[in-house]
Amino acid sequence: MEVATSRLTAERSGPLAGRIKPPGDKSISHRALILGLLSVGTTEITGLLEGEDVIHTAKVCGALGARVERLAPGRWRVEGCGIGSLLQPEETLDFGNSGTGMRLMMGVVAGHPITATLDGDASLRTRPMRRVLDPLMMMGAQTLSQAEGGRCPIILKGTAEPIPIVYKSPVASAQIKSAVLLAGLNSPGETSVIEPEASRDHTEKMLRYFGAALKVEPFGENGRKITLQGRPELKPAPVAVPGDPSSAAFALVAATIVENSDIVIESMMMNPLRTGLLTTLLEMGADIEIIDRREEGGEEVADLRVRGAALKGVDVPAARAPSMIDEYPILAVAASFARGQTRMRGLGELRVKESDRLEAVAAGLRACGVDPQIIGDDLIVEGGAEVSGGGLVATHLDHRIAMSFLILGLAAQKPVAIDDVGMIATSFPDFRAQMESLGARFS
Repeated sequence: MEVATSRLTAERSGPLAGRIKPPGDKSISHRALILGLLSVGTTEITGLLEGEDVIHTAKVCGALGARVERLAPGRWRVEGCGIGSLLQPEETLDFGNSGTGMRLMMGVVAGHPITATLDGDASLRTRPMRRVLDPLMMMGAQTLSQAEGGRCPIILKGTAEPIPIVYKSPVASAQIKSAVLLAGLNSPGETSVIEPEASRDHTEKMLRYFGAALKVEPFGENGRKITLQGRPELKPAPVAVPGDPSSAAFALVAATIVENSDIVIESMMMNPLRTGLLTTLLEMGADIEIIDRREEGGEEVADLRVRGAALKGVDVPAARAPSMIDEYPILAVAASFARGQTRMRGLGELRVKESDRLEAVAAGLRACGVDPQIIGDDLIVEGGAEVSGGGLVATHLDHRIAMSFLILGLAAQKPVAIDDVGMIATSFPDFRAQMESLGARFS
């Protein structure tokens, strides 16, 4: 699929005001489709994120034997075929720009007696898959072909009898963990993953919600051990997808850095493994009121009232990274407007995202008159009340880089342009419309 290249410019805006509801959480949207595929019967999904990444996952589920239908905006139905009953795909499984979709589906394919070619766009082809493939190989899958360094296109041959393993993940990664657990669904025994820090737990919660037997226990100082009993009979269940914290992050920071703003963000997921940015902004002095905590779709949600505030620099511990790994680009924008130094520690994981986000964020900040430093895997931002802006930011086909620097432009002295707006649709198709409804100025 070709992505149109077009610039977009953000200009200094007046106070932002109004209410928005962020799109459905991308992580849960992917998993709802996949577990619908692996269940026997009908799964109804409401609030599904209809970004390009999730649509690719929906199409892949169809290629593997599910019947996937869009009934109305955000409302989808999946007729699953069940664990062990996937079809041999006739064509390449195309994931577009979605690393999450590909890595999770690698686990699904690895645990079934099928052979699939997995591929994506130019950006996805640069991203390493070896650390997901390694545990899947231990479970009996085979890599018949791969690009250099374990990159796609990858031809993966799964197994009818995945070997039960205990896998100690070298990093806290929900994608590695999820791939192993999804492969373990068709295993005749118990599959365990040990992670050094707690990563996003949506897969564990949703597996339980669909009827799998799964145990989570502490391991070491900050880690966890997740153990799945293989070959459950997954039962279809209705899924209401809550608002995505990673998408809500842009309005959250925009209202904080644009003076005199006052907005409400509705139904944002409050899972503690996803609210690292919220925690950090509150430490920095943000004016955020949490309203009406409640449960939707098995996850806690709340409304947030956000008003403009003067921020101060803080030290963000490495242990917080798993709970906000996608939010560091927009946090770096907030840090640019904070008084003093903000140090974000332990960001090595950002080097293997849609782009090398650590370098891309630093380069974007420099283009906008901010002076960041990278020391090891730490990003250090010296903030100030005024940010000059005026730059053209290279997005590197990365939707979060694109949206983050458009937000910076709303509060900078001079307009900020991004080189390509096309990929924003992968995660937040209505980003521009929603932000403009609050008063943001784009051209």
